[in-house]
Amino acid sequence: MRKFSYVALITAAFLTSHSAFATTTIFDAFQEPSLSKGKVVVNQDPSIKKMVGVRLAGDKVQRTGNDAFIKVQGFRAQVFTGNQRLSKDEAFKREKEIKEIFPELTTYVTYTAPFWKLRVGDFRSHEEAYDLKRKLVEAFPTYGKEIYIVKEEVNIPL
Repeated sequence: MRKFSYVALITAAFLTSHSAFATTTIFDAFQEPSLSKGKVVVNQDPSIKKMVGVRLAGDKVQRTGNDAFIKVQGFRAQVFTGNQRLSKDEAFKREKEIKEIFPELTTYVTYTAPFWKLRVGDFRSHEEAYDLKRKLVEAFPTYGKEIYIVKEEVNIPL
């Protein structure tokens, strides 16, 4: 209960000071002198203050049309890998089958000599990717032994 009171008090103090100075940032609001409050000094890189309130910006943010996403380390389900002459056709065949049942999933067919790979999804956690793996095994039991989770740079929508 005591923790809740502190949070409510800090929030109220911030909203009161913030409404009086609509053009200030949270950093300015914390540093405003007041008789009834203590003084807070924020030491930080100036680039952090520039980023506050700016959405969809940064080194790792990429755009495709109206969509924006950030590239981070995450997980995907690898559904197929093969190095035979027919592996390319098999990768695209499986991609089509998966898209028919799971149209919302993002699929990635790649070639890294000598392997064709089909990977599915963009997940931040292993648990999310594992949940997809279970759904794929249930939908495609013949692929079950080939599906496993891989760590990879993934695209997280913003």
